[in-house]
Amino acid sequence: MTHEQHSGESAAPSQHQRADTAPAVSVVGPDEGETIRLGTTRMRVLEDGSTTGHRLGLAESVLAPHTPGPPQHRHAQHDEGFYIVSGTVRFTVGHDVHDATAGTLVMVPPGAPHTFANITGEPAVMVSTFTPDLYVQYFRDLRDLYAGDGTPDPGETVRTMRRYATEPATDLAPRPGERPS
Repeated sequence: MTHEQHSGESAAPSQHQRADTAPAVSVVGPDEGETIRLGTTRMRVLEDGSTTGHRLGLAESVLAPHTPGPPQHRHAQHDEGFYIVSGTVRFTVGHDVHDATAGTLVMVPPGAPHTFANITGEPAVMVSTFTPDLYVQYFRDLRDLYAGDGTPDPGETVRTMRRYATEPATDLAPRPGERPS
């Protein structure tokens, strides 16, 4: 046994030393994370991409009862996933309607038209993924648009969407809960 081994020291780095050189691990507690309010929806950013090399963004959203959600839209540069934690969220994908309950995952690839809404009288909670993370900044920008009188100009909203390679799906059905014209 060498002196280093006997004294508890070793030539190889300890687990603690290895952790110092490893990438930082993000731990976000239940009352932590950036909060973004958009109308009746409260979003809590759990991962903004800074820990994942911008490969993944993650947010928890609480949709108040009877929240209509955004118009149908398409993303050109990112996948978006929705995992329903509680409640029921109605997803409209093109002309198809899916009522997603707790435990359901909805994955939306680039180019697929979609929207969501809480059409029930109870809150709904979902966790959303964005790969890559670029859409987290979109929600920050949208929050800033709402900061004035709470109703942003629709043209400015579309310009903001386009900065993140997202287009309204104007050729498709209205928001969930709206009647076709």
